[in-house]
Amino acid sequence: MRVIYILLMTEAGMEHEVAEKISKMEHVTETHVTYGEWDIVVRVEIGELGKELDELVTKIRRTRGVIKSMTLISTG
Repeated sequence: MRVIYILLMTEAGMEHEVAEKISKMEHVTETHVTYGEWDIVVRVEIGELGKELDELVTKIRRTRGVIKSMTLISTG
């Protein structure tokens, strides 16, 4: 199982709405609204890197209110 973290920047005031919506997506195990440059940290557990991850990241990035993302793939 791979652990991936996705950092999200949202439109002002949309953090909680976006986090709630993303928390219901398959493979998402945690969402946290944060202070600082990034508004949300998303934790994902997925079997393999590839199509399934690409589809999830695309779905997250297309979520209304998301304006920027950064994907971090754990090595261990």
